[in-house]
Amino acid sequence: MSTALALVFFFAPLDADQGFVQKIFYVHVPMGIVALCGFVAGGIFAIMHLRSGDPRWDMRSYVAIHLAIVLAVGVLVTGSIWARASWGHWWVWDEPMLVSFLIVFLLYATYTPLRFSIEDKEKQARYASVFAIVAGAFVPLNFAAVRMAQNFVHPETLGTTTGGMPDKMLLTFFVALVGMTLLFITLWKFEMAAKHARFRLRALRRSLAGEDEFVPIGRSAAPGL
Repeated sequence: MSTALALVFFFAPLDADQGFVQKIFYVHVPMGIVALCGFVAGGIFAIMHLRSGDPRWDMRSYVAIHLAIVLAVGVLVTGSIWARASWGHWWVWDEPMLVSFLIVFLLYATYTPLRFSIEDKEKQARYASVFAIVAGAFVPLNFAAVRMAQNFVHPETLGTTTGGMPDKMLLTFFVALVGMTLLFITLWKFEMAAKHARFRLRALRRSLAGEDEFVPIGRSAAPGL
């Protein structure tokens, strides 16, 4: 991330049309890509959970979706700032990219309330996995819908225009994308470790109190316990 920021401010040239404000692209777009990939990863982990019944896959799905939601908030904020600077409005409702991403965000915003509204932990994990799979399948459909949209007014940065970007811009973008991906993976591993440690501590307390037999960390229950 430090390398990406250095490239953004001291290496990548200014955009001929948008000027300095275009540099938000190096944060906004990688964050959006990683957030969408995080949602898809949550769906894949959910499939593994339903197939195996192992609660560890449910925890991985939950953490991936949780972090992707956080990044999605950042995408909407940076997108609004970019829209204000480029179009003079904080939000443009006829812009397919912004609206479709907002729909995805609102869909996943219901994930956590839905999950923790179910008290039974097994049902909670199972229903959350079904939701994650269905919503995860919607993400690539959302991307395809944007690409097929007729009134496409969002600043073109990927796809057909990537090959036309200057080499310095392209290099900076890919470094920023790698940095954002590594940041997501690091935060995912950190939160997974924190939840495992929290569960192990509570299981140890129950064991010392004679309430329950100590459960190994590998067989942890659903997140949030």
